[in-house]
Amino acid sequence: MSVLLSVIYLISTITFVVGLNKLGHPETAKKGNLIAAAGMGLAIVGTIFIHEIEVPTIIYILIGVAILLGSIIGWLIAVKVEMTKMPELVSLFNGFGGASATLIGLVEFSKNVDSAMQATTIVSGIIIGAITFSGSLIAWGKLNGSLKSVIKIPQYNIVNNVFFIALIALAVFMILSGGYNPLLLYGLLAGGLVYGILFVLPIGGADMPVVISLLNSLTGIAAAITGVLYDNMVMLVGGILVGSAGIILTIAMCKAMNRTLASVIFGSFTATAGVAGSNKSLGTIKSTNASDAAIMMNYATNVIIVPGYGLAVAQAQHVIHELEEILTGKGVNVKYAIHPVAGRMPGHMNVLLAESNVDYGLLIEMDDINPQFNNADVVLVVGANDVVNPAAHNDPASPIYGMPILDVENAKHIVVNKRSMNAGYAGIENELFYNSKTSMLFGDAKAALTDLVSELKNM
Repeated sequence: MSVLLSVIYLISTITFVVGLNKLGHPETAKKGNLIAAAGMGLAIVGTIFIHEIEVPTIIYILIGVAILLGSIIGWLIAVKVEMTKMPELVSLFNGFGGASATLIGLVEFSKNVDSAMQATTIVSGIIIGAITFSGSLIAWGKLNGSLKSVIKIPQYNIVNNVFFIALIALAVFMILSGGYNPLLLYGLLAGGLVYGILFVLPIGGADMPVVISLLNSLTGIAAAITGVLYDNMVMLVGGILVGSAGIILTIAMCKAMNRTLASVIFGSFTATAGVAGSNKSLGTIKSTNASDAAIMMNYATNVIIVPGYGLAVAQAQHVIHELEEILTGKGVNVKYAIHPVAGRMPGHMNVLLAESNVDYGLLIEMDDINPQFNNADVVLVVGANDVVNPAAHNDPASPIYGMPILDVENAKHIVVNKRSMNAGYAGIENELFYNSKTSMLFGDAKAALTDLVSELKNM
């Protein structure tokens, strides 16, 4: 490798680290993204044009066309995709990363079969990439509603783990045999794809944030393995950063969902995912309207808003910001309570509210806001469900028992906006809706909040 290319890779690596650091705060996230993207662009240009071998012109043309098409497609997706569809988009991106690592492995295996080290690297990339690709597609289908129901496989843990061990055994045999057999190679590919499906298919929708984060981590690991194969420092460091960030996020999500990392990897938690909780009577619900809810909030001192996926689906982030500004103008203290898995993925709700220019200082994380619910005169829950369900504390039979939640039930008055009484993503009833302090404000979030704003303006 030339000195110039090494310097370029070093600069690119530094931009990745700086960019990742700036992604940690909304005010610097955009700049961090641009810095990291510029570093990646620099590394790509350096790799294409600075090398020691002669490259035919047609290869440059093909690479240029591929980059152009990819850039156009990526730009169109970035411009057109709705905020509510970001989790699906992330799943697809994870899948594309895994597919890339797999394709590289398929191309390189026959050329490196004599080296046990290289062969090990390649088959690892094929397996991880294939699992990430097929698993991400299943996650995408679950997130967009194409795969709505939880598909249960008899003796899931045993079947899945035996299949995975067989896959590893095949990979070890291929490495030790030292020969190239296309049938075994594509058998390994098929096995990885099937395992990815087996891994994600039985998992309930409530656990999907953890799965997305884990698949994102696997994408980074696949990229790092490819970096080892090509002795490319940028790919290696970039993959390590993505993989490690994904693992850290996965662990944080596991904590937020009351899961262990082992239970995610080996699937034992799925035995309860999507299963209804206990059958005890929850009582009756109490409905309200925009006028009564507005009066309650108008005379409150402290109001906490709990945004959920229903807010995102209704695209009501701008209206809720208007509601917050009106209440603040009337002297009401307003804060937003953010659960770690609010929406469909980590940080989803933060980004959505930032889009409507909500002051980031008003977004309070779960551990900090929970002690404040006791002093809240009114809590307005908009489209959130499982993350405010007291069954997580009270019902050992519930699938979400033990999951950290927002302690909304401790507030003096609770207004819950929902379209209907349908169960949330976890598929269980919510005890909060039957609480004597709770009033249900039924309707589309955007329409209901617009009515609330209108009523408050007239007071």
